[in-house]
Parts: sequence; C-alpha cells; structure tokens
Amino acid sequence: MTLRYGTTGPAVERLQHDLRRHGFGLTTDGVFGPATETAVRAFQREQGLVIDGIAGRKTQRALQQGRDPKALRQADLVGAAETLEVELAAVMAVNEVESRGVGFHLGGPRNAAPVLLFERHIMRRRLEHHGISPAPWEEKRPNLVNRRPGGYQGGPHEHTRLARAGEIHARAAIESASWGLFQIMGFHWQHLGYSSARVWEEAMRASEGRQLEAFVRFIEADHALHAALRRRDWRDFARRYNGPDFERNDYDTRLDAAYRRHARALAA
Repeated sequence: MTLRYGTTGPAVERLQHDLRRHGFGLTTDGVFGPATETAVRAFQREQGLVIDGIAGRKTQRALQQGRDPKALRQADLVGAAETLEVELAAVMAVNEVESRGVGFHLGGPRNAAPVLLFERHIMRRRLEHHGISPAPWEEKRPNLVNRRPGGYQGGPHEHTRLARAGEIHARAAIESASWGLFQIMGFHWQHLGYSSARVWEEAMRASEGRQLEAFVRFIEADHALHAALRRRDWRDFARRYNGPDFERNDYDTRLDAAYRRHARALAA
C-alpha cells in the first residue's frame, strides 16, 4: 500500500513506528501529516532513494530490509534531468505519474525480474517483420500469437509467456513485451540506440536506473514530446505520451500537481 500525505490508519502507524526505529522522532498517531512527510523525505535522502515524500513499496522495504540495489535513486533522476535539460521537478513529476512505481517484481520464483507485459498481437506482427508466417503459431499457440490483444496472466506470470514466446522466436518475443517502470515496448530497441534486442533486455533486467535511461532515450527520440516536457506543457506532453484519451485519467492535471509539489519541496 502506498502511503502519502493525507493517508490515515494502521498502515501509517506502522510506517511511523519504523521511522522511529531509524531515529526519527515521530508521534505514532496514524496520520500522514507534515512531520511524517518530512521524516520520509529525510529517510529517502539517507538511503539514496527517490526523495518524493511518498512511502511506496521501495521506501517501506528499505525501512525493513535496506535499500534494494536495483531501486531507482534520486541521483538517477538528477542525471535524467541534466541529460534532457529540464527541471528536476519535471522529471520527478513524470516519474511519479507515468511510471508504474516499481520496475521489478518481488517474491516468488521470478524474484527481481523486471515488470513486463507480453503482447500477443505484437508478437504476430514481429514474426511477420522477421519474415516468419504467424499462421501456424496462431493455430498452435493462440495465447502467444494472435490478431487480438489479450491472454494476459499478469504479474510475474508474464515472464512465463515471454519464455514460451522465446521458444518460437527469441528476438520477436523480447520486442513484443513492454518493459520496466515506463513500460516501453521492446521493438523500440534499435530506434533508441541499443545494439540488439538482447542488449535491450539485459538493460531492462539490470536496474530501474537503466529503465529510466531507456525512458530518457525515448523522450530524446521524440522532439515534440521532448519540447513539451521542456516547456512543462503537461497537456501536450500527456496527449503525446498517453494518447488521445489522456483526459480520462487526468494525466495532465496529475502531472501539473506533481510538478508543483516537487518544485516546492526542492525549493524549500
């Protein structure tokens, strides 16, 4: 459960208790107010985590077990802002709103495997792209090769689908999944400057920092999207990044609110 300013209840009490164990003087009142947010930010700074004042899975895990070496760091976001020549608060806003929050699964047989979603309709197209008729596979393995999206198993089980698709064609399988924090499709690997689909996959498996690097390349490769981010035109950015239905999920207003919050915190 992600805890943030305004959250109340037993989960916040546990968070406050954990912060107290790390030397932060907090009242365990179950209210995520200014003092708790300040303590969360201070702990995130100590651990090298993203300093957003939000106690998500990675912050809560660090309180219990220490920082995951694959977790996104504040330094990664600083580097991304410098590369893109945009405000750090803008990059932090995009990371908060547009990423899935976590780039790796925890627990189970696929522990530390990157988050992904395998798209069977894309697999069909990629097989055609590589000069392979998809028809026999549509008949034999419709869950992996199909004209229509679907067949999702969700969570770590998507890695099973990826592995089985790899038995049909390894490169097409990698290209047919969306990967990591920002769910970038694997077929972008060449356009984004990776030397092969396998190198792309290795980067996605390496760390959330490498996943952010892919996102930075994705922004740089789209001049209009990059320009929208530079001028903080959240409506144009959301339309280009999320598609014409961006308003349904209020992406533009959420990005603007997140940017303003991070800008205030960085200026404090």
